[in-house]
Amino acid sequence: MMAGFFASGQVADLVLAVLAAEALLLFAWHRRTGRGLAPAALAGLVLPGVALVLALRAALVGAGWGLVAAALVAALAAHLFDLAVRLRR
Repeated sequence: MMAGFFASGQVADLVLAVLAAEALLLFAWHRRTGRGLAPAALAGLVLPGVALVLALRAALVGAGWGLVAAALVAALAAHLFDLAVRLRR
């Protein structure tokens, strides 16, 4: 049962759903209270993880290496964006 859960990529779907819920809750909290992470900082926090999980999903379902590589490059780009935002402070 667990092997199928992983092989189908559903585990990655679950992680993406948790990441989306976390991002929405943090965004709503910031919007309501003015505290917490600003939207740019939140994007920098979440986007690299999303891209890495997409790479994982692609690898689990047997997608071509190009799709896995593209997702990893997207994770790097999102990480560098996050670093740039943080270093400007």
